[in-house]
Amino acid sequence: MCHHHSHKNLLIRLCTAAVLFIISGLSGDNLFFIAAYIIAGYDIILKAFKNIINGEIFDENFLMSIASLGAITIGEYPEAAAVMILYQLGEYLQHKAVEKTKKSITNLMDIRPDYANIECNGKLIKTDPKDIKIGEIITVKTGEKIPLDGVVIDGFANIDTSALTGESMPVHLKSGDLAISGSINLNGLLKIKVEKEFSESTVSKILELVEHAQSKKSKTENFITKFAKYYTPIVVLCALLLAVIPPIILDTDFSIWFERALTFLVISCPCALVISIPLTFFAGIGGASKEGILIKGACYLEILSKPYAIVFDKTGTLTKGTFTVKKICPQNSFTEDEILKFAANAEKYSDHPIALSIKKAYQNPNLNAENIEEIAGKGIKASVENSKILVGNSDLMENFHIKYTKHDNASVYIAINGKFAGYIIISDELKEDTAAAISALKKYKIIMLTGDNKKFADYIGKQAGISEIYSNLLPHQKVEKIEELIDENRDSVIFVGDGINDAPVLTRADVGIAMGNLDAALEASDIVIMDNKPSKVAKAITLSQKTMKIVKENIILTLMIKFLFLVLGSFGIITMWGAVFADVGVTLLAIANSLRTIINKKIFYDKLILWTEKL
Repeated sequence: MCHHHSHKNLLIRLCTAAVLFIISGLSGDNLFFIAAYIIAGYDIILKAFKNIINGEIFDENFLMSIASLGAITIGEYPEAAAVMILYQLGEYLQHKAVEKTKKSITNLMDIRPDYANIECNGKLIKTDPKDIKIGEIITVKTGEKIPLDGVVIDGFANIDTSALTGESMPVHLKSGDLAISGSINLNGLLKIKVEKEFSESTVSKILELVEHAQSKKSKTENFITKFAKYYTPIVVLCALLLAVIPPIILDTDFSIWFERALTFLVISCPCALVISIPLTFFAGIGGASKEGILIKGACYLEILSKPYAIVFDKTGTLTKGTFTVKKICPQNSFTEDEILKFAANAEKYSDHPIALSIKKAYQNPNLNAENIEEIAGKGIKASVENSKILVGNSDLMENFHIKYTKHDNASVYIAINGKFAGYIIISDELKEDTAAAISALKKYKIIMLTGDNKKFADYIGKQAGISEIYSNLLPHQKVEKIEELIDENRDSVIFVGDGINDAPVLTRADVGIAMGNLDAALEASDIVIMDNKPSKVAKAITLSQKTMKIVKENIILTLMIKFLFLVLGSFGIITMWGAVFADVGVTLLAIANSLRTIINKKIFYDKLILWTEKL
């Protein structure tokens, strides 16, 4: 905690310096001013000196040191001491503001479990989640966080997953369900068999992501760092010219212009930008995580704000990835019921998604089929109630020389006793919010890519409201399609997939957004949507645009105010005191502006009203 300690020290130093400053003002003794100056600012001068030795000359420590030491050389002791005290006070306030913000953002991500309960001799013992092995059984009581990923083996409960997914509705968990770490048990007692160690579980993956998010800097942040590198030497040069040229030309007193030059240096500190820009990105990432959108770095937030095309994978992204029987089409005087009964019975042991959907549609438990024989890649042969049944694709029909009529959207064909009985259409369903998600993105180019056949892809695309659809694609063809789009336009190409077989495409797009299957998705994607909702894509884009708007506002606001004060300082209208106030003021303004991404306006206004009533 030495970090915290140093700020406490700074506060003590500031108070001492302020007291000395007052004594000095009352007694008129400059020695106290010098003491106040040294106590308040020795570390600034040391840092500036160290940096000069390391070859990093121009930074704010250097600017402050030159300005204040310059003031001492012309006998302006109170000015030098006051500037140092004010500057350090500003630093302290900025630090506090940034720390508070970061804390509030990290609290949003308050999902780190403190302990896990393990039963030992009939007693529950709190254990560090890191020490728990796969296969152990943990107990989660009401109100506790689920510490590790696993399967519920006993009990049932409603679970709050809002910290992970931003979804406010509780999820019901029962035996056999997957429990995800980081969610909170609202009511009930769960016994969970651990399936992943702590370091591999969802919680640690998410926390790791959020912690590393700051290391991937955006272009704007890199620009600010570069900007400060060139900006400071230019300012120092201007200050030198300001000190030297006017006295020569106007033949006036040198000390006035020297003092103005020092003021000019103080004003030019670029802290407002250096502090507020990274903070804005951090707040943007924090605000997104509250919505169940994990962004892996500021750079992605910036790229996301300028979309050209948004490309969706179909299965599992726009659709639920679960199959349902849509239509039964009998032929040759067979009935729908017969077809369904024979097909479901023949598929008795199959766990293929299509077979499961047929059994689900039949809903009759006594499935009596014998001599079931699976014909690889084609279908199933079985006898049900003394009838010979074939259920499968067109290859199966041809194999057994069945005279059948081919249908484009048929999922399975059925033959009964060597006679073509009809076919069943099975399809995937759209997610509830897909259509809304697509219409929210209307102003961009929207494309759907899928490995599925054209007819089905077009059907889903039409339901979702997407007109540009590419079907029958292999994974490498999806990548080629993305590359074509990237070549078409300078703005970003965003790919949204469910991460199961999209890793190459997720990686290739300017921004890869994955939803659902965490393990695969977390590795390859740049943004993860925790709750499978395509509508979160539009939300992520809006958030990123809001963040970038605040970044631009901060840059413009800071530079305008700085410029104004530089002009005022050059004409001697404001002095060094004013300069420091301006610097701290602008920085705090910029920090306050940064927080707009995460602060809920309504809460803010409510607090304001309460506060004014108190007054």
